[in-house]
Amino acid sequence: MISESETCPVVSVRGVRVAFGAVTALDGVDLDIHPGETLGLVGHNGAGKSTIVNVINGGLTPHQGSLAYGAVDAAGGGVSAARAGGVRCVFQELSLCPNLTVAENIRLMHQGLTGVGWRREALSLIRAKLSEIFPGNRVDCAATVAELPITERQMVEIAINFLSIGTPPRLVILDEPTSSLDAALAEQLMAHVRRYVAGGGSVLLISHILGEILSTSTRIVVMKDGKVVANRPVSGFSGKSLVEAMGSVVKEKVRAGARDLSKAPLAVSLPAAAGAATAFAARRGEIVGLAGLGGHGQTDMLLSLFRSRSSSWLPKRPQEVAFVAGDRALNGTFPLWSILRNLSIGDLGALSRLSTIAHGEETALGGEWKSRMAIRTPDMGNPILSLSGGNQQKVLFARALATPAAIVLMDDPMRGVDIGTKQDVYGIIRAEAEAGRTFIWYSTEMDEICLCDRVYVFRDGVMVAELTGDDISEERVLAASFQGEAA
Repeated sequence: MISESETCPVVSVRGVRVAFGAVTALDGVDLDIHPGETLGLVGHNGAGKSTIVNVINGGLTPHQGSLAYGAVDAAGGGVSAARAGGVRCVFQELSLCPNLTVAENIRLMHQGLTGVGWRREALSLIRAKLSEIFPGNRVDCAATVAELPITERQMVEIAINFLSIGTPPRLVILDEPTSSLDAALAEQLMAHVRRYVAGGGSVLLISHILGEILSTSTRIVVMKDGKVVANRPVSGFSGKSLVEAMGSVVKEKVRAGARDLSKAPLAVSLPAAAGAATAFAARRGEIVGLAGLGGHGQTDMLLSLFRSRSSSWLPKRPQEVAFVAGDRALNGTFPLWSILRNLSIGDLGALSRLSTIAHGEETALGGEWKSRMAIRTPDMGNPILSLSGGNQQKVLFARALATPAAIVLMDDPMRGVDIGTKQDVYGIIRAEAEAGRTFIWYSTEMDEICLCDRVYVFRDGVMVAELTGDDISEERVLAASFQGEAA
């Protein structure tokens, strides 16, 4: 006999409407999530995905409509009702407390962890769960969260939400869960999701990496402008039809024609480090990729380059280098400032007149890049945190590209950016490179690495391979990433 819990949706949303002033974020959304399924949720930035997540996890009370966890009406229940219903959420903007240890963060999220030996128990549980999800990981679970790189922070937050302490998880919401993970870690996570769902659990998966959605989901829901515009089994979608359902034109992936930049002047030249197989060079107009497993020195190199090309006292005019951060919450946005000020801070010198900001020029700059980057906001004077994560990332791109900097450093910058915007940004990067600007681009996405003119593969903090032209492929990058490891 089939029990009610096996047939009743884990979460049921009916006619939910949410508005922020004149902006309607959700417009009559209906959504069910059933036991034993991975529901893929896709849509462009600002489509309403994060808002429906906040409704489901109890962080936001809808202005209209109803919400239930299983057979329990959750009207006004908030976060406590969501947790009692077995809802867990891994946020796109990671929510761990950086000043606390991993064990202390577990205690905050799992009140059932009590007793004299709770720290020891927490460490035992998290190490086991990390090994289950990410076999072979080297996360220092005794550290404070601030000591961990963003890749390991994301791994820890994922593992914490899959823990069964007290009320076991029934629905785990994964909002861009692989945005800081390399391809190997991402595949480990997707494999765990499949196992968890096969055991009767439910996952709501939000990702702009459509390959993850198509390979892991059992059903896909597409949102656009706060509404559900498609809802059918994964077998009913192809990559092309999914992109078209989101409202984008599919652009064929074509490697840019080979450009002979061997005689272009050097923009950056670094000697080979101890243990490295090659020195580093980037020429004027070149797009140079940094690849390899996450946390193997790519970000450290970008930061070192930025420090060496930036003034430690008075800013250079014109500035030589601009930086696009991937961890926008930590290194990118000024959370108390407006969207416009977050954009214009990149080149205040060009906007200054007699030590004051020329507001007309600043407004014009904001309008130009709002249009060019399709930043979804009615007013650039709104707070930066009023934007979805992907739209915040667009602002960071605009900040860098609006400067005259000859070199742009990009630290895995496409976190949470929708596929339509990615295609547009790729075009902008290529056009800027052809005009003579140099890009040095670390990415965990192989599609992006394959857009580069030349690629350096990192392992254990040094460059172990240099790839060019047709040699730039996922197979060759992975082979270089793991070279020298025992079989």
